[in-house]
Amino acid sequence: MKITSAKYLISVVDKNKLLNDGVCEFAFVGRSNVGKSSLINNLCGIKGLAKTSSTPGVTKMINYFDINDGSLRFVDLPGYGFHKAGKTNQKMWAGLIEDYLLNSENLKLVLFLLDLRHEPSELDKVMFNFLIQTQRNFVIVATKADKLSKAQQFLAKQKIAKSLKVREELVFLHSSLTNQGKEELLNFIGNSVF
Repeated sequence: MKITSAKYLISVVDKNKLLNDGVCEFAFVGRSNVGKSSLINNLCGIKGLAKTSSTPGVTKMINYFDINDGSLRFVDLPGYGFHKAGKTNQKMWAGLIEDYLLNSENLKLVLFLLDLRHEPSELDKVMFNFLIQTQRNFVIVATKADKLSKAQQFLAKQKIAKSLKVREELVFLHSSLTNQGKEELLNFIGNSVF
């Protein structure tokens, strides 16, 4: 699949405002600072489309992005695991993620992001089990692959697959810096739409 245009659409903090218009959506979910915004920017080829930050927990809303003039949408979900804004807001954001994943009729595929350098955390496993229980289609994207050598990448991918008890083919490696895995992911997304 080739992305020819991408633009920010809207941010939502209320489950009653979730978009529901039949456009296929691909949601990006993962811990704070795992690289969701960087992945979206890389796939779209537009720096700064999705806001990135070195401070974890910056995305507090569901952010929608129009891809290829309404052909599909990318949805950047709030990161989980780190928030400076207190427990009340953490619960609100967690509830927003849950509401979206449970109720979105547009959702075609979840891209579940993990940091390749670390084994899945307990929070990652909670999200993984939630995706299984809700029977959402998902794929695992192991980010920051450029931080490891090829041999280390291979071993880290094996560890993630073993930890979550999934086939290694369900784990895509990605680096926003080197474009590793970009075409593979775009092809996977394209095949999921058509």
